Amino acid sequence: MHYKFILKPNRLCILVSSGYNQKPMMDKLLLLSLIGLLVVTAYGAAYVDILEKLENFDIPEDDAGDDYDFDSKVFDLPSFNSGKNLVNVDTFGAAGDGVSDDTQAFASAWNKACGTPKSVLLVPQGKTYLVNATKFNGPSEQKLVIQIDGTIVAPDEPGNWDPKFQRTWLEFSKLEGVVFQGNGAIDGSGSKWWAASCKKNKSNPCKSAPTALTIDSSSGVKVSGLTIQNSQQMNFIIARSDSVRVSKVMVSSPGDSPNTDGIHITGSTNVVLQDCKIGTGDDCVSIVNASSNIKMKRIYCGPGHGISIGSLGNNNSTGIVTKVVLDTALLRETTNGLRIKTYQGGSGYVQDVRFTNVEMQDVSNPILIDQFYCDNPTSCQNQTSAVKISQIMYRNITGTTKSEKAIKFACSDTVPCSHIVLNNVNLEGKDGQVEAYCNSAEGFGYGVIHPSADCLYSHDDKGFDHSHTSGPVLVTEEAEIGHDEL
Repeated sequence: MHYKFILKPNRLCILVSSGYNQKPMMDKLLLLSLIGLLVVTAYGAAYVDILEKLENFDIPEDDAGDDYDFDSKVFDLPSFNSGKNLVNVDTFGAAGDGVSDDTQAFASAWNKACGTPKSVLLVPQGKTYLVNATKFNGPSEQKLVIQIDGTIVAPDEPGNWDPKFQRTWLEFSKLEGVVFQGNGAIDGSGSKWWAASCKKNKSNPCKSAPTALTIDSSSGVKVSGLTIQNSQQMNFIIARSDSVRVSKVMVSSPGDSPNTDGIHITGSTNVVLQDCKIGTGDDCVSIVNASSNIKMKRIYCGPGHGISIGSLGNNNSTGIVTKVVLDTALLRETTNGLRIKTYQGGSGYVQDVRFTNVEMQDVSNPILIDQFYCDNPTSCQNQTSAVKISQIMYRNITGTTKSEKAIKFACSDTVPCSHIVLNNVNLEGKDGQVEAYCNSAEGFGYGVIHPSADCLYSHDDKGFDHSHTSGPVLVTEEAEIGHDEL
């Protein structure tokens, strides 16, 4: 392995070429050591600590392989182990014809399974079950498995929805060690809800709508193999939970369906999303306040608004998101790529984030930090306080963009973005030249950086500041576990 280092004011360029018969681990250690030495020279020792921390924040592997096929959805799920107590919703009177109301049968089956150790709550394949808004509350007995092989559908008429369940359709709370699995679908029948949205028609009243699947106040939960589709608003929320792993899940809503975030994480820690295919009318993944240690691997996103941290800080609120990593993703024709969005007037911080190995295909705004985000019905007031954004790494980000500004760091003048690291970023314009834009953003790049991000300034040179220009309004503000339409 051969290295060539080019050190310029505010820039560190490192060119790497392959040699023969080298040990990969020794090469990596040597490279990191050399990078560290030059970074100390150019930027100070603090950057070395930041780089090391971001490098070492990895994702534990599940049993899925690296050869996951984003264009298919065929999974082998484990069969029921002997000794399980099978609780079939049909046994409790569910018709499964898609017309009869099976809500009570599901509630009765839940009570039985929840109170019986080693139970499997079965939704059989080949049937469609109409279920009204229901909260399935724990705690449950140990080793509960929820096996969804059929289709669960929601009533499609908003006017008949129970007002007590304004934000939820199927909500599971206070669970521990529960497994959701199967090849079935959870279908929110959302088309009439979308048509009634003020995002579709400004004459409509702006109001909240249900989330298809919510896991709340739970721990040690696994979700595997399911399809969640056509939600009334958000498709899948993980709220106030710890140690949740979601793998091989497909989320699908039309690209023009309003506020239909794919997977929304709020107030949660130690969440892993792996091998998921998400297409929605809003953020494929959104991560909001009080969330940390969020790890995503092998994510397909499109259509949608990209993968977002935020929004945070609306109505002068505090927003804190830390330790987020995305490793290996494909974003196709999304309206944003990797986005951090905060309102003026907020407080708190976004810190320790790494986006790595991401391919963009005709993505607008592929790399975006927006501290001037506003999606309120009236214009947002200029305010000096802001959510602090720091220690953000973009590594191996490649592909094509529809935007002239392929890299955009629109940061607060009073609370600038700091310690932004770009490494091997190569974004080509689909229809012409691309550029980077920075306002009050400090950091550095090494390796190939295209477009050049010379607008990032160091602590000692803030001459690259540019005034902010407002960007497009794309996404509505999230409440704690759902959207409020505005």
